Amino acid sequence: MRINRTAQLLAAAVLGVALAGAGAGVAGAAVAEDDPDNGIDVSVTIEPNSTPGEVSMTIADNGGVALQEDGSNAAARQFVGTLPTVTVTDSRRPEDIPDGDFWAVVGQAGEFTVTDGSAPPIGPEYLGWKPRLLSDSTTGAVAAGEPVSSVISDGSGAPTVGLQGQELLVSTADSADEIGTWQVNADLALRTPVDVAAGEYHSTVTLSLFNQS
Repeated sequence: MRINRTAQLLAAAVLGVALAGAGAGVAGAAVAEDDPDNGIDVSVTIEPNSTPGEVSMTIADNGGVALQEDGSNAAARQFVGTLPTVTVTDSRRPEDIPDGDFWAVVGQAGEFTVTDGSAPPIGPEYLGWKPRLLSDSTTGAVAAGEPVSSVISDGSGAPTVGLQGQELLVSTADSADEIGTWQVNADLALRTPVDVAAGEYHSTVTLSLFNQS
């Protein structure tokens, strides 16, 4: 009987694998000898970084902030939450920072509105915050912004101006100390009149990074 040529080749290939395995079992694996002359030197010359640094801001991934009622009293209804962590990184070199240069993260809240317009909006002056520095700043080069309260005071003595162009994080004007990574968040508190209309309200807090000399 004639055997197809392709079948012969396939049989040979399978046999070869079987023989190789058998041979390895008898003779053992070959071990390469260490030879210093076979070593390969790997080198790299890294030039000074010529890419200018920058001041940048990122906000932690989040699904928004859902304020929850807590601390309401006869003077106001209060709804609280926490701002996602905000990170500012200054990667500039000290010699590239002009004298007197500083940066700041500023927050601005929009009106709280009900989608179907069934209730009057709640202005940004009713939303306050208390920024909190999460990074160690032993030099005092970077500081959290001052707390502000709703126009309906929370009794803390904070200015009752609401979240209308308020600083969340600010640097000093000392270039050497500004460099690094800094993180901050803030306690949010919406204080409304006790007779506020019921509804699902939405607002947007916009954070902007300003760098000035």
